Amino acid sequence: METKIRFKLNGEPIQVSVPAHWTLLRLLREQLGLTGTKEGCGIGECGACTILLNGVPVHSCLLLAPKIEGKEVRTIEGVGSREALDPLQQSFIDHGAVQCGFCTPGILLSSKALLENKPHPTREEVKEAISGHLCRCTGYQQIIEAIEDAGK
Repeated sequence: METKIRFKLNGEPIQVSVPAHWTLLRLLREQLGLTGTKEGCGIGECGACTILLNGVPVHSCLLLAPKIEGKEVRTIEGVGSREALDPLQQSFIDHGAVQCGFCTPGILLSSKALLENKPHPTREEVKEAISGHLCRCTGYQQIIEAIEDAGK
């Protein structure tokens, strides 16, 4: 059984039909072709699938797609562009905060939400904002520094 849902995706209104049991992650990747949102663990532990729902970071692997009816979804594809990176994205590059890149989209979105709500966060606030993300490559120091620098 398919359900028709209407929502805003990266600022644009969209209407799709989706099987009622699909997660938002599956809708984004398989039907809409937005593969920047990654599936890591599939149980909400790693943060790779993080998107912004009405400006709040959520794990898209745990959210059924029909639950986004009337809401605003922002994926990594809605942050900056190849021609004009978001300052946060540039800061990640400048600080070497990107290694394999698998966790990066989710961390960027959680960081973006933090900086939009608190432009000059403390180090502890930065750590708290990314606490739901697992990164196997960087050791987090470069990530924290990149977020702090973007908030200056």
